[in-house]
Amino acid sequence: MHEYRVVDAFTDRPLYGNPAAVLVLDEPCSDSWAQGVAAEFNLSETAFARRVDGPDADFELRWFTPVTEVALCGHATLATAHALTELGVAGPYRFTTRSGILTVEQRDGKLWMDFPARPAAEVKVPEGLAEALGAEPLWVGRGGTDDLLVELADEAAVRSLAPDQVRLSGIRARGVIVTARGEDGPDIVSRFFAPSVGIAEDPVTGSAHTVLAPFWAERLGRTEFLAHQASRRGGDLHLRLAGDRVLIGGDAVTVATGNLNL
Repeated sequence: MHEYRVVDAFTDRPLYGNPAAVLVLDEPCSDSWAQGVAAEFNLSETAFARRVDGPDADFELRWFTPVTEVALCGHATLATAHALTELGVAGPYRFTTRSGILTVEQRDGKLWMDFPARPAAEVKVPEGLAEALGAEPLWVGRGGTDDLLVELADEAAVRSLAPDQVRLSGIRARGVIVTARGEDGPDIVSRFFAPSVGIAEDPVTGSAHTVLAPFWAERLGRTEFLAHQASRRGGDLHLRLAGDRVLIGGDAVTVATGNLNL
């Protein structure tokens, strides 16, 4: 029997932010078992943490969408750190992952993740992208996460998007980040679409902000700013660019706990 938590990340209110299921395991699990559990939860991500003995990390951390394992997930990392605090595990939390060692620590009343920056390099606008989005890009780049970064004219354009998911799934990328300057409150706004990995729209995407942070730091002329992901649920992220690292701060709240009868 395995205990789980469902945690809403990047919010301090239940039913907002991005939900992730978190399981803290005593033993390794098979890929097929983890994938089956993630499909059962049917959330954008399910995180599997397991304590390990090593000089650089205390836990192994893996992330699965309903259809595949991914190399990096921010909101499920934040959710896992939140779950560990509730389990009485003292931080900072050091995770060994497919993206290297990731750390999370509690500071200033928030959980702060330390991720590698994945800046985007400008690319030619992929054929069919504007038609799939229903909006004309101002700038397009490809980040180290294999996401396309698309700047749009303004916040209203980002918020009003209704992409053609079938067309968008044909664009070669893990996902598509759309972004613009914020106009009233947050410094930047974004949305994230990833139909190719089974996520039509992700509510709040920590990993996308490893691409967004260096992009907007250059354009805003500063290294700290507030980001809002403008999905239906919405979520807020505090960003700090520190060299080749991105510090991402946020809140989280547990909305459900239980046991898997497997």
